[in-house]
Amino acid sequence: MSAALWPVTARIVEHLDVANGTDAHEITTRLLKVVEEAGEASAAYIGAMGQNPRKGTTHTYRDVADELCDVIIAATVALHSFTTAPPAVLEAKLHAAARRPDPAAVQGRSDGGAP
Repeated sequence: MSAALWPVTARIVEHLDVANGTDAHEITTRLLKVVEEAGEASAAYIGAMGQNPRKGTTHTYRDVADELCDVIIAATVALHSFTTAPPAVLEAKLHAAARRPDPAAVQGRSDGGAP
């Protein structure tokens, strides 16, 4: 994980706190920003796949990656609104995810669990 992630997002949070406050509306807006960025990542993927015949191929995988980075940044900014220790919360979640069993191993399948 980037060493810059938490210091940069903390500065973004400080700026937003001063500019917009920290009331329920602002917290909601920060959470909705994550959803907005996820929508932009989805749109970029659709554009990279050329799934809109009217538009054709409008994006690249690099565009998708950039949008996914925006999702991560928006999520870490929003996370500050729900905990006083966002790095520790994410670290704990990552460790919990790492302990999850491989679904294929649980089911004794080698095909990744596909039907």
